[in-house]
Amino acid sequence: MFKPPERLTVSEWADKYRVLDAKTSAEPGPWRTARTPYLQGIMDAFTDPDIEEIIFVKPTQVGGTECLNNIVGYVIAQDPSPTLIVYPTLELAEYTSKNRVQPMINLCPVLKERYQEKESKILELQFDGMYVVLSGANSPASLASRPIRYLFMDEVDKFPPSAGKEADPRSLARERTKTFAHNKKIFQTSTPTRKNGPIWQEWENADDQRRFYVPCPHCGHYQTLRFKQIKWPKPADQDPSPEDARATAYYECEQCRGIITDGHKPGMLRAGRWESERKTGTRKTAFHLNAIYSPWVRFGDVAYEFLKSKDFPELLMNFINSWLAEPWEQTEVKMNSDLVLQRQSEYEEGVVPDGTMLITGGVDVQKDHFYYTIRAWGTSMTSWNIAHGIAETWDQIEYVMNLLYQDKQGNTYQVNLCAIDSGDRTDEVYDFCAFNQEWAVPVKGSSNPLLSRYKVSTIDKVNSKAHGMRLYLVDGNQYKDMIAGRLRRPNGPGSWMVYKGCDREYAEQICAEEKVIEKKKNGAEVEVWKPKATHAANHYLDAEVYAALAADLLHVRYLQSKTNREQPEINKTQPVEYQQNNFIKPNSNWIPQKGRWL
Repeated sequence: MFKPPERLTVSEWADKYRVLDAKTSAEPGPWRTARTPYLQGIMDAFTDPDIEEIIFVKPTQVGGTECLNNIVGYVIAQDPSPTLIVYPTLELAEYTSKNRVQPMINLCPVLKERYQEKESKILELQFDGMYVVLSGANSPASLASRPIRYLFMDEVDKFPPSAGKEADPRSLARERTKTFAHNKKIFQTSTPTRKNGPIWQEWENADDQRRFYVPCPHCGHYQTLRFKQIKWPKPADQDPSPEDARATAYYECEQCRGIITDGHKPGMLRAGRWESERKTGTRKTAFHLNAIYSPWVRFGDVAYEFLKSKDFPELLMNFINSWLAEPWEQTEVKMNSDLVLQRQSEYEEGVVPDGTMLITGGVDVQKDHFYYTIRAWGTSMTSWNIAHGIAETWDQIEYVMNLLYQDKQGNTYQVNLCAIDSGDRTDEVYDFCAFNQEWAVPVKGSSNPLLSRYKVSTIDKVNSKAHGMRLYLVDGNQYKDMIAGRLRRPNGPGSWMVYKGCDREYAEQICAEEKVIEKKKNGAEVEVWKPKATHAANHYLDAEVYAALAADLLHVRYLQSKTNREQPEINKTQPVEYQQNNFIKPNSNWIPQKGRWL
């Protein structure tokens, strides 16, 4: 009775005592960590005194459930303490107790001798010195009134947003660990669903993010296994069939491009190691795996599943979540900079395209500078970016917006209307628009979705020169939807285009955001545009939103072409210098070429 427990890690304990049930395991018999070497680091993190929380982002078919069961078995045998296991539903908790946990106990002598079967219930298992409670996230009663030291939460992305009339079930479960403030352990695992889902948020907020690196059998280069490195022959005249890809797929080393087959994988896994990709501490440690690591999954299986799923959003979502263990993104509304550069027209910077009927500008205001864009519009909402850049002063913004722009026939144009962001430096924007109200209007992004693309308000600041002027509240999400949709049209009527030689920086800022699902406090899900990275610059995208709003204010949707459109002739004797790209400017040289101020 007084003999201390053996000095074992979780993986060592499992190798010594754990037996897999023939009813639930494809490989029944003694547990072998060597079969799934990547689970060793996850299991042994449980006995690391510096780690309080473990997050396991997992696919299917990698042994994640047995990893959790091994840790529970270790707790019962080595360090008995009150334990709570939370599943998505109470029904699943009952099923798991009958078909997973209790069979594991009965097959393992060191667990069975501690098991008090007569005093146990299906959802409350009694042992010498401890109890294990199995509960459902949909049942607040099963989460309450028990102090626990060890908390396990399985498939947290399938938890309901609230437990009945109570709060978030994960929060309720955490409350039970307060008694053991200094020696508690929390283990969360799940297949991810969306970026704002619980497990992916835990991954992104972890102190230590770890991925499993394996060596190439040819060059020894350590790398993570990624889907893009799975290759299969592609016939020149047709798309490969899923069956052909399954039979011919292989993995290509990212370093030496050597061919890696399924036969290489066991040795690679045994030599693998967990490495931190981002580390600020160890208290909250997260692990990420995809199904490519699984010893039961061939490279061809991954290729087959992808080809079978790629044309069906529901199936593709399952592939992304359950096979790659990545959150689902709505890739159909995710822009990329290459697509923007594919929309280069035949017109150089500053040249007004044929078919232009009006020009608008948009200005994104920063603390000490401005991002601006100038866009030409034709019928069917066809549009071309003819200039963009960075300005440092209000005078420079006024100058750019009042320049004359020229088409190939020599006809001149000016910006008809410019929308200027008033979110920052509000008083300055109001004053500037008041002095230039014949061509400039203040706008502000709406914090809530609007029924229409914009809403008209009135500036009511008594001491402002703009008092009584219109302020336009803009729904940026709707305009970004429009830009994303138009950007996917080939160059021509209705397309959203850029000038020839457009720079990559502009293209990347246009594509700095993506559309994701965001969950509100009331549990409702809405689609919103969010930056792809925390500090991604999106100023040109905002400027284009304002230019599109200005076009709407000028009723661009109702523009109709004229057979013989009359254009004012240029006064050839006017003393105005033209740049080689027809970007008109006066004799001074204080505006850099290509509209750049820096």
